[in-house]
Amino acid sequence: MIVSDERERVISVKDVTMEFHLSTYNPSGLKDYLIQAVKRKIEYRRLFALYHVSFDVYKGEVVGIIGTNGSGKSTLLKIVSGALRPTSGKVIVDRKKVQLLTLGTGFDMELTARENVYLNGSIIGYSKEFLDKHYNDIVEFAELQDFMEEKVKNFSSGMVSRLGFAIATAGDAAEILILDEVLSVGDEFFRKKSLARIKEMIHGGSTVLIVSHGMNTILDNCSKCVWIEKGELRMVGNPKEVCEAYRHMEENENAVGA
Repeated sequence: MIVSDERERVISVKDVTMEFHLSTYNPSGLKDYLIQAVKRKIEYRRLFALYHVSFDVYKGEVVGIIGTNGSGKSTLLKIVSGALRPTSGKVIVDRKKVQLLTLGTGFDMELTARENVYLNGSIIGYSKEFLDKHYNDIVEFAELQDFMEEKVKNFSSGMVSRLGFAIATAGDAAEILILDEVLSVGDEFFRKKSLARIKEMIHGGSTVLIVSHGMNTILDNCSKCVWIEKGELRMVGNPKEVCEAYRHMEENENAVGA
């Protein structure tokens, strides 16, 4: 007997593969690279960041994506958001409803923090009018009131992350919210503050995809968990069960390596 799922499917990842061709040669500069390329001495190796990955996300779900570093989690989010096109397979989603929050991109280190609010905000899609209206809120949330005329290159990594997070979360939550490690910013106090902001966005009715290395973040906030390991889909299901299987794998690998 086939039981149909009558929930509204908002993201459908269908047999997605992402293949990269990486050079095995490390040139000393552009001239060296061009010379070797003309001589056809540069070889490439194939890297599958994702390999035949499929799963669905339904309206209102909060889906955590876990896996060790380099397993393809961020690549998957970029494909869902439309920033990357897969080598094969497809993602069915209304990208007009998608907002990707990721930190550390879209900053010019030679510009001041004030200038970067407008630069980074425009990249996200905010209008100048919106940024004018929310500028003080962004500065206050980032706790950078005394530093906005300083060049960002003089900031600590924590200050840059705080500014990026404050800009990225200044607007109303999109219908589909994609969060790529945005909860690992700043000190412990700011992380709690950031988590509270994200929870507001989540409980505002958004459908959410979230990548986090913090298992507690996944367990506390997600209704479903997707485990991707070395580009392959390992498990989809209840966050407690999936996280437990993931921890078991890590423990086994640590035991072997000890």
